[in-house]
Amino acid sequence: MNETSLPSAGRTAWLMVALLVPVALLNYLDRQMLATMKASMVADIPSIANKADWGIVLGSFKWVYAALSPIGGYIADRFSRRHVISFSLLAWSLVTWWTGHVGSFHELVAARALMGVSEAFYIPAALALITDFHLGRTRSRAVGLHQTGIYIGLILGGFAGYVAESPSLGWTWAFSAAGIVGVVYAFPLFFLLKNPPRPAAADGSLVAGPSPLAALGSLLGNRHFILLVLYFTLPAIAGWVVRDWMPEVVRERYGLSQGDAGLSAVLSVQIASILGSLLGGWTADRWMRRTHRGRIYASAIGMVLFLPALIGVGRSETVVFAVSFLVLFGIGWGFFDTNNMPILSQIARPELRATGYGLMNFVSISAGGFADWSFGHLRDQKVAHSTIFDTFAGIALLSVVIVLLIRPRGADAGREEAQ
Repeated sequence: MNETSLPSAGRTAWLMVALLVPVALLNYLDRQMLATMKASMVADIPSIANKADWGIVLGSFKWVYAALSPIGGYIADRFSRRHVISFSLLAWSLVTWWTGHVGSFHELVAARALMGVSEAFYIPAALALITDFHLGRTRSRAVGLHQTGIYIGLILGGFAGYVAESPSLGWTWAFSAAGIVGVVYAFPLFFLLKNPPRPAAADGSLVAGPSPLAALGSLLGNRHFILLVLYFTLPAIAGWVVRDWMPEVVRERYGLSQGDAGLSAVLSVQIASILGSLLGGWTADRWMRRTHRGRIYASAIGMVLFLPALIGVGRSETVVFAVSFLVLFGIGWGFFDTNNMPILSQIARPELRATGYGLMNFVSISAGGFADWSFGHLRDQKVAHSTIFDTFAGIALLSVVIVLLIRPRGADAGREEAQ
């Protein structure tokens, strides 16, 4: 496929995005439900003893997710992206249903670890499939539209606090219902989703994918990929804490109910992220018409917005100010999140992209799991919010420098390795 493809090819490319948006929504719905319904779940599972234990619950998902992401990415690169995505959703659905029926701390940790297995296979395969179908002119917008599914899922999860507090529903019902919806959607997804055409050699034969060691060596030998891994990881430390802990922080700090805290902390960030994702994708695609560093510059804008946002969140004395800075954070996150895979596509060949994104996930989410535990531990030790979020702001400043050091060669790495 090239950028002069027939209109039918363009329609297929956008259909792939439309089919994947609900999967992205579901993948992130359960993450936010867990954060928003924490108080109800802890009350019903007394073996969760403290904040550090809750940090282990959050971290167990991330550590397994991180460890398996490169494997999931490699399988998607080597075999069928369609099969990987479809079976990942089915596994997600079954584990989500089971999460609603756990009765102890150890069962919850096990459920979250299994969730990490299922989700490790989705994001690398989905984003690689989108970039395979969408070439330079629409790539950031297509990824941005897919990411809106993530943010809508997080928004819906933000209402889960009200569900958990409802006597007729509760957190068990929320997880069970989400799991059933996922099972129902997995079957039409399997039949409608398509794999992109596999690349062919000069003699017309299909190009065999690289071995695991060859793929790893090619990526780790690319200094621009190493910079992208660092850039992908550092801002995500703050992102995971905002996503996983902010509902609880707002509830405790400003005396809100569980439902109101979830709505305030989640809705503001995710609506702003939708705006930032769409605007960041449009900006990057337009900027690419003038310079092949357009996506780098668009992503750097997001990092610049992180600085005042994180400092403000740590120092806000009222919920109104906190929400205002969370909105700014969300816009910056959208610019950042939308352009990571498009930037990767400028420095890695198509058959390495899911593997590359899996490696990025491995490093980023491992750090995120440690950040979740560390935040709980620091709060147990009464460390001030301002100190923690000022540190995050300093990390964001470093990230601006890192992303500007990445030197992509063009709109797409194509079949040639960017060194």
